[in-house]
Amino acid sequence: MVKTTLSAVLTGDLVASRKATHAQAEHAMATLSQAAAAFGAEWTMDLRFTRFRGDGWQIHLADPSLGLDAALYMIARLRSADVAVETRLSVGVGPVTTTGTTDLADADGPAFHISGDHLEQIGKRRRIVVAGAGIGPFQSALFDLLDFISAGWSPAQAQAVAMAITESYPTQDDIAAELGITRQAVQSRLSSAGYAYLQEALHAFRTYDFGDAAP
Repeated sequence: MVKTTLSAVLTGDLVASRKATHAQAEHAMATLSQAAAAFGAEWTMDLRFTRFRGDGWQIHLADPSLGLDAALYMIARLRSADVAVETRLSVGVGPVTTTGTTDLADADGPAFHISGDHLEQIGKRRRIVVAGAGIGPFQSALFDLLDFISAGWSPAQAQAVAMAITESYPTQDDIAAELGITRQAVQSRLSSAGYAYLQEALHAFRTYDFGDAAP
């Protein structure tokens, strides 16, 4: 499938995967795959989750304005699984020449190159980066701040955030019913996770106009 408009590509890998057991790594990759499928279903997109080089993974977003949503969702879902394995990821925004055949293994385009290159440069401490068309200091700083916030999430907080991001659970009462806890407990988890501030950041990124940002 050939694409000419801007897309977002998320390229990630597992942190310190060689120190994890095989079971932990496989659980982490399965969780990421399931998260990609769930996020895609939420937004009616096929993210085409593709695993590569053992501990690497990649997804394609036809709408770059959902790049921050997807990044936080993937991190939250993995943290909530509590498998003692983290992922880092790079969001690359740009044109996509092709999304490949059966998966993203043979996909190509600037968005893929940007995403992969910046993952290689991410460093040891950072977990989320963004680069590409229309991405400037403000967007990069936003990702840095959310990287810091998400690093402090407990599995329970991450689970609540992952649910709150989606429209499948429009209210805290819906989340509470699904988890079998009180609304007050949900509110406490989201508050501790800084979700009120995340909502503003997600809205800002979703409504950012990438229309004139193509190179």
